[in-house]
Amino acid sequence: MSETRTAPIRIGTRGSLLATTQSQTIADALTAAGHPAELVIIKTAGDASAAPVAEIGVGVFTTAIRVALRDDEVDVAVHSYKDLPTAPEDDLTIAAVPTRVDPRDALVSRDDLVLGELPPGSVIGTSAPRRAAQLKALGLGLEIRPLRGNLDSRLGKVASGELDAVVVARAGLVRIGRTEVVSEALDPVVMLPAPAQGALAVECRSDDAELVRILAELDDKSTRAAIDAERAVLAALEAGCTAPVGAIAEVVESIDEDGRIFAELSLRAAVAAEDGSDVIRASAVGPVDRAVQLGKDLAAELLELGAGELVNSP
Repeated sequence: MSETRTAPIRIGTRGSLLATTQSQTIADALTAAGHPAELVIIKTAGDASAAPVAEIGVGVFTTAIRVALRDDEVDVAVHSYKDLPTAPEDDLTIAAVPTRVDPRDALVSRDDLVLGELPPGSVIGTSAPRRAAQLKALGLGLEIRPLRGNLDSRLGKVASGELDAVVVARAGLVRIGRTEVVSEALDPVVMLPAPAQGALAVECRSDDAELVRILAELDDKSTRAAIDAERAVLAALEAGCTAPVGAIAEVVESIDEDGRIFAELSLRAAVAAEDGSDVIRASAVGPVDRAVQLGKDLAAELLELGAGELVNSP
């Protein structure tokens, strides 16, 4: 570490098992690279409320951590990237987007049934309007129930029989070592994940050039390109992180007419009516270094197809 930074890097995080586990991976990576780091637990409005995220607002898990960052109570904030509002913060920088964990949604069900085996009338818990809308659109006759709480409490509702199944981000189960409970990893063809699902945003103050440089060592360029494209779709649709919008991008290998292999960015997105009555889908492929423009262009196509009415529907 540079002589100008003698104290451990203070990493602000929520206090849940998932949040501290994913933040600890950043602390461990920094420490292994010669930059000692420690966690600082911050309570957020999302932790203090049992109301659905759609009711208590975008950024509910991130605002308090960003306040601590601006007030120099911590040096770094680690967010689940999908929780961040799409509007940039000029005084803060996403200095690293580490390699993404599996972005798919996961079904955890009684008797380990897959989605197609759940009988009509089964009660499914989910915290996301996006998941609820896409589940309804499948036409399986499922009853969708709003769900809050940490991962353990959500899984407990299935184990207790209160719910027949829950749908959660598989990445969270990977991070806390609970993948054995997954009944089915939902293919994006069935359910497109939230933009940036499975990715972390490692944020610091923009004027801390040394820390920006240190954190950049953790950045994965392919993951960042995919996330930039997905979040550009969300931003261009003027939809918040609780909107019924799904998107997934990945860097893929293509072959040109001369037989040379090159990398491209493949992007898929969908907007669903909250009642499941309609789903509008689109996809595109483009240069990796034009990820944001690819997302904007795909959003424009979705809007031409009528997605604006679905995003803004009551």
